[in-house]
Formats: sequence, C-alpha cells, structure tokens
Amino acid sequence: MSNLKLSKFISYILRHNPTSINIQLDENGYANVNELIAGIQKKGYNIDKEILEIIVNQDEKQRYAFNEDKTKIKANYGHSIDVKVDLEVAFPPVYLYHGTSKSNLDNILKEGIKKQNRKFVHLSIEEETALLVGKRHGEPVVLKIKAQEMAMDGVEFYKTNSNVWLTDYVGPEYLLIR
Repeated sequence: MSNLKLSKFISYILRHNPTSINIQLDENGYANVNELIAGIQKKGYNIDKEILEIIVNQDEKQRYAFNEDKTKIKANYGHSIDVKVDLEVAFPPVYLYHGTSKSNLDNILKEGIKKQNRKFVHLSIEEETALLVGKRHGEPVVLKIKAQEMAMDGVEFYKTNSNVWLTDYVGPEYLLIR
C-alpha cells in the first residue's frame, strides 16, 4: 500500500472510526501509537513507527500530530466523532473558498454551508484547493466566502496548521459563486 493510501486509512481511523481497528481515542482524540500500528498491521498493511513518522511529516495538510514523546497521535481536524479539538480563534482573510458539487448548489444557496457529519465546515485559502475538493463530490463548483464580513458579524473562525480554515456554519448571505 502506498503511503498516500495508508495516510487516508489513518485519517479514516483517527477522524471517523477508531473501532474499525479496535482502538480507542482519548477525550482529545489521541490514539496510542503502538495500538494504532498493531491495528493497522492486523488489517494486512505494512506500517511501523518509521513509516508513520514519514506520513505525519510529509502530510501537506498537516492532518496529524504526535504528542511530545511520540507515544500518541491524533488527527488535527476533520473529525466526525466527538473529541475535543484544541483550536484558537483567528481572524480570517477577506475571502475563503469552499468546494462542492453542482448537485449541492441549490440547497447550499438556500440553507448555507452546514458542517454535515463533521465538527466544522472546512474552507481553504486557495480557490484551486476548493476546486479539487469539489471534484471529489461530482461536477465541481467553487463558492467564494466573505470570511472577513462573517468575522465582523461575530462568526468565529479557526485556522489549522495548514491552509484549512474552520467554522461552524456559513450562511447563504456570505456566499458568492465563482
């Protein structure tokens, strides 16, 4: 299995389904590294601590973080399970972008962007990234979000370690179609 596919599997485990390999996360979303590796190995995948460190260090979106002594690992954001995500409120750029499919557009324009089964709505600083996200869901559409206007209206934003911004909801009044 390539490191990219392995990274996606780790993301699935740490963000959505730790029980798929019979492990538990603590309240902050950390998994025991040895248990994670053993669980992934039981599924027939080649992984060890060295491979795991390479995946964490090379991940462009900085999805993962180790604790100080690298005995625990967590996903930084994107959870659909209930964990405490340690994020600080930050003031966003003027515009952020959200990729979706054309089939979702009418509903989004009426109801806004909801977090669905995640803890937050994910937005990017780059239109190109949003386009790639949209392509995963069908015929892509990129929405331009009036992020600073939202922040001035009291909506909180959180910046992850990468170029992903998070918020609870984007109302339709803040949307522009690209």
